[in-house]
Amino acid sequence: MSETGYGKSVRCEEGEFAGWYYWTHDPYERAAGGPFYMQRQDDGSYVSAFRAKECHMNGAGFMHGGCLLTFADYALFVIATDHLRDQLAVTMNLSGDFLSSVQEGALVEARGEVTRGGGKTLFVRGLVTADGEPALSFTGIIRKVGPRTT
Repeated sequence: MSETGYGKSVRCEEGEFAGWYYWTHDPYERAAGGPFYMQRQDDGSYVSAFRAKECHMNGAGFMHGGCLLTFADYALFVIATDHLRDQLAVTMNLSGDFLSSVQEGALVEARGEVTRGGGKTLFVRGLVTADGEPALSFTGIIRKVGPRTT
């Protein structure tokens, strides 16, 4: 629903994330245990979230680091929604610092801000939490590559 600013997204109508939106056009996100969800907050910022499931865990029983980074990459674009609107974009850089482990069943959320925008390049920083506790801090650079055609 492009009027939401979320690109090709669908509103979730049931369950824990009823009223939130999720993207339908990303096969990797689905394969990584998604969907991941997004919602605009009253202050205009965005939050991304999902519930940690068994498919997100590593062999030691904690969330796989690759899953956390995949979610952070997703969150980059949600955080930058208002700056991207009708533009396609790619991740130029993503860096993360792991702060704590994430357990199965945790509510995983990401919030952040665009620290520098304008032109074709956006700089974003954010924090992923698990049940409110910091799990991953991240920074990323997004590059606009052209207008969205659909």
